[in-house]
Order: sequence, then C-alpha cells, then structure tokens
Amino acid sequence: MFATPAFAQSAGDAGATGVLGSMLIPMVLVFGIMYLLIIRPQQKQAKTHKAMIEALRRGDQVVTQGGIVGKVSKVQEDGMVEVEIAEGVKVKVLRHTITTVLNKTEPAAG
Repeated sequence: MFATPAFAQSAGDAGATGVLGSMLIPMVLVFGIMYLLIIRPQQKQAKTHKAMIEALRRGDQVVTQGGIVGKVSKVQEDGMVEVEIAEGVKVKVLRHTITTVLNKTEPAAG
C-alpha cells in the first residue's frame, strides 16, 4: 500500500525535465523574434539619431521634440544648442531633444 505513491512520484520527476526542456525551445524562439522585431530596430534608430545629433552645425534647420522649428545659430560643447526660432529670438535646447534636421547646410570650403 505504501509502495504505489513512491513509484508515482519518481515517474513524475522524469516527466518534469521533459516539460522543462520542451518549453525552453519556444522561449528561446520568442526571445529571438523579439530581438529581431523590436530591440535591433530600436538600436539602429538610436544609432542614426546619435549620428545626426553629432553632425549638427550652424545654419541647420531643425525640429525639436516640442515641435519648434528653428535654425541652429550656435552649437555648444556642453550638450546645448542655440536655436533661432524667429528674427532675434533665440532659445537654448538640449542636443538630444532635436528630432529632425530639415535642411542641412553645406560645410564651408576652406
């Protein structure tokens, strides 16, 4: 009478490792698909945005995250950019808040 529950428990342990192994493969596949569809494109977009921000120069027409369109009048080394939004009206914005460069100026020949 006591021997039957012991056999049932040992048989259940052998099945548990099979279930764990069979669930590992779909989890790895789901992570791989998430990497290809979500993580990798975001990394690529962040890389292109960083390159765009580093290439900012005076005279570029930009759009900020707040939707302000202006012309870069001064690029500072401390992560700030001075943007002229109207005649004689200049605001300082953080570099990383610039979302788009509309018109790129040509580098000065020299």
